[in-house]
Amino acid sequence: MPMNSYTPTQASAVTKLPLKAVQKLIEVRLIRPRRMRSGRKTQRLLSSEQLVYLRLEAEGVRLLPLTTRREVAMAVVAKPDVNSIAIAGGSALVIEVERARREVVQELERLRKVQEMVVSDPEIMRGAPVYKGTRIPVELVAEMAAQGAAVEEIVEGYPALSREKIELAPLYVAAFPRRGRPAQRPWAKRKPVRVTRQRRAAA
Repeated sequence: MPMNSYTPTQASAVTKLPLKAVQKLIEVRLIRPRRMRSGRKTQRLLSSEQLVYLRLEAEGVRLLPLTTRREVAMAVVAKPDVNSIAIAGGSALVIEVERARREVVQELERLRKVQEMVVSDPEIMRGAPVYKGTRIPVELVAEMAAQGAAVEEIVEGYPALSREKIELAPLYVAAFPRRGRPAQRPWAKRKPVRVTRQRRAAA
């Protein structure tokens, strides 16, 4: 996938705007993704500037009239460095863009980091994405976090993981959901097991 191009699912994960809302904005042509063919399928890809607008939607711009939202979206995409947007040339309503841009940049950096931490190999856990150098599925860690497990608890069960790897797991799962039939999850309902090596006493 080209740099500066993100699927609607990735955009949703980064901007914290529900995927259905992202898809609706595409349907009403408030944002217009670039289309790229990948095999027999056509992917819809969004730019980082469009992600900034989606972040503004998540922060409350969605409450404005559609015509106003369209004006904001066009301004954000046309002027990537704009810090604020005054609606209709007035000063009564000003949209602050800088903070939303910072948040998107930070989340994209987190997404880049977690992508580098994860690998998917058919020979390892049936292709489930796992942390490099381990057989620990990212989905499992994200599920544990969603069920309320503290980072410290997860580290205790899986000492190979760092706090950062654990905190980034939900972002990876949200940005890269597994497609097709429900994947088999051989790790489900298993408790983490710490493995220690003991030196055998000399005979």
